[in-house]
Amino acid sequence: MKEGIHPNYNQAKVTCNCGNEFYTGSTKKEIHVEICSKCHPFYTGQQKVSSARGRVEAFNRKYGINKAE
Repeated sequence: MKEGIHPNYNQAKVTCNCGNEFYTGSTKKEIHVEICSKCHPFYTGQQKVSSARGRVEAFNRKYGINKAE
């Protein structure tokens, strides 16, 4: 690696809007994020499937698929 052309690599403090804090490596000292693994619906299991459920039911009605069969 050439000397003097690479940014300094620091241990950065990542702060989420939910209040969760953790550390990672970065060229920045502090990073602020809107969503993290502690508050993201996919990771917390709080995801809403109501919109997906409606699309599945519409598909089944369109093609005459009956779940009881």
